Amino acid sequence: MRVKAPLLFSTRFFSTRLTAWLCAALLALPASAQAQAQTSGDDLPVADVQTFAEVFERIKRAYVDEVDDSTLLHNAMRGMLSELDPHSTYLDPQEFQSLRETTEGEFGGIGIEVGMRDGQLMVISPIDDTPAAKAGLQSQDAILRIDDTATDGLSLQEAVELMRGEPGSDIRITILRQGENIPRDLTLTRQVIRTESVKHELLTPGYGYLRISQFQSSTGEQVNDALADMQQEGALNGLVLDLRNNPGGVLQAAVEVVDAFVDQGLIVYTEGRLDDSQMSFSAHAQTTAPDVPMVVLINGGSASASEIVAGALQDQRRAVIMGTESFGKGSVQQIMPLGNGDGLKLTTALYYTPNGRSIQALGISPDVQVVRGRLEVADGYAQRLREADLSGHLKGSGDSNAAAETSPKVRDDYQLSEALNLLKALNVLGPRAER
Repeated sequence: MRVKAPLLFSTRFFSTRLTAWLCAALLALPASAQAQAQTSGDDLPVADVQTFAEVFERIKRAYVDEVDDSTLLHNAMRGMLSELDPHSTYLDPQEFQSLRETTEGEFGGIGIEVGMRDGQLMVISPIDDTPAAKAGLQSQDAILRIDDTATDGLSLQEAVELMRGEPGSDIRITILRQGENIPRDLTLTRQVIRTESVKHELLTPGYGYLRISQFQSSTGEQVNDALADMQQEGALNGLVLDLRNNPGGVLQAAVEVVDAFVDQGLIVYTEGRLDDSQMSFSAHAQTTAPDVPMVVLINGGSASASEIVAGALQDQRRAVIMGTESFGKGSVQQIMPLGNGDGLKLTTALYYTPNGRSIQALGISPDVQVVRGRLEVADGYAQRLREADLSGHLKGSGDSNAAAETSPKVRDDYQLSEALNLLKALNVLGPRAER
């Protein structure tokens, strides 16, 4: 099909007009932005602006449906950000509100942290005690469909909005699990997600368990309260800090958690191009539990702030890291309001552990690799008799009911059982090593 000459002329005319308009808009930036551009030595790429204007006009004239200027420009801005990395995005006022609800820790949804990997919507981790966790969703599950909408081509924010809704309403998601060839359809019922970030208990006398499911503004205080509560029941000989399937959260909360266990040294620092993205956090001398032997559990669902905690405790040689490699989300996002009421979520810096290791796309490798599993009694083992099983056996001075005092959580969780065993071994070997 031939294109008529007048159309080409008209397109060139409007492209030139739009190029001039864009250049004028750029020149209208605040003086600080213009100064920064001049300092960087980057000239305005006029040829690229002209190409953008030409694409804009061709869409306006030839696209199957009519599209207004505002929609095209907003789409261009969304594309400009989404091509940078999976976490940078353009936020309209509704998305701004949604982000605030997430930060406050209460919203209607299924309780899942998601991200993009190679353009595919992936589960980072389900949040404890939510529909997603109860349905058995796992880190690295690929989400193929949300109800009748394929996720291919959706932005991260669009996918999040689809998964949220009125509490009590159902949502159907189609997932593909690693190592499987057949997708699974799961139906979940949305609920109001109220995240309790810290739980604790004694696994067995003298050995504590501290679970952090998400880092919120009050997490540091809750961790200190939990440690004090467990220490009231007697001295702690060891502690398991469980960060599995913890998607992260507030940076300051992660710093406060590390500060509860170390009394000096660097915790984390960030590096970026802006002055306010250069941050460094160090421990304080006053510490809640500086000497308790620790094992930190991580897995592929441990991301962001949980990786900061694991990396700091590993570099400080304060804890043994056990489990599987973490997710590898080591970037910092800032929320920047715009004059029209919209906003940007923009990646501005990267996290580094005290030894200068970048977390981004690398994650934290455990000191002791322990894959997920379940403890099972070997065939025939249950039928073996011991002296203690015989009726009328003589009781020794150390006869106790220690097995009955062990939390059922340990019997059902292989990684946790191994962490407890390691803590007991460290407790035995520690005093001997000092002799």
